[in-house]
Formats: sequence, C-alpha cells, structure tokens
Amino acid sequence: MHWLMTVTSLAVGAAFFALWFWLLPPWLGFHVDTSGAARWRWIAVLPSVLGFAVAVRCVWDFGWTGHGTPAPVAPPRTLVVVGFYRYVRNPMYLGFFVGWLGLWVVFGRAGLTAIAVACAVVLATALFVLLYEESTLRKLFGSEYEEYCRNVPRWVPRIHPWHG
Repeated sequence: MHWLMTVTSLAVGAAFFALWFWLLPPWLGFHVDTSGAARWRWIAVLPSVLGFAVAVRCVWDFGWTGHGTPAPVAPPRTLVVVGFYRYVRNPMYLGFFVGWLGLWVVFGRAGLTAIAVACAVVLATALFVLLYEESTLRKLFGSEYEEYCRNVPRWVPRIHPWHG
C-alpha cells in the first residue's frame, strides 16, 4: 500500500505537470530565442529545474509519507512535515512558481496576457491556500497542524528546518 500511494501521488503530479507543460504554454506564446543577448537566458534553466525538482520531491512526500496525493479528492492521511515541508508550508507551490519563472526567463516572452495569467494564478493559489486548504488541514489534523503553522511560515522559508 505504501508504494501504491506513492506511485498514485507521482501519477497525479505528472498529470499536473503535463497540464502546465503541454496544454498551456502554446497559448501563452512561449518560444525559445537563442539569438544575440537572449543566450544569457539559458542560465535561468538552473532555478527552473531546481524549482520543479522541489515540486516533484513534494509530490513524492505526499505519497510516501502522507499516504495520499496532492489532489484534494485523495489527500494525505498523515500530515506531511518532512523534506521541504520542514522549511515552508507550501514548498510545492513555491517550487512550481520558481520553475515557471525560470522557464519564463528562458523563453523570454512576457506579454500582457501571460503576465495577467501569472498574476491570476498566483492570486488564485494564495486564496485557495487561505480559504480552502488551511481550513481543511485544520479539520483533518487539528492541533498537530496548528503547531506546524505556528512554527513553519506559509510562503517564506525558514533558515533552519523545524523538528516538531
């Protein structure tokens, strides 16, 4: 069962990655320009890869440690407070945002539509966390989650990991 939930979590994460990588970028106008000064943009591949690696690790932790998935329909059964979750409460979202910001720099295209979509996604994510996710986690995990919230910040990572 341990491996089954981990594989299920990774499948849900892969589906989410696929949505963002293959369905949305064409209408956001992403393209690669390697001429002239645009060559320096490739340095942004590093934060992009690191950001997405953080998100993948978080998906793994949901399955392996939490025995669930990132999807609200099959959430973790135990509170996930390992790996990057010891530094910040929302590392999966932060990883995705850093990953996409890096790709945005690499592709070098930030039209008004793309900026508006990015702002809407960040706002929607913040509201989802505040209005749905945190209240749901409080109901599921009670005082354990309350203690976690008191010790681990929502968006800005701690310097040292929390060992609660």
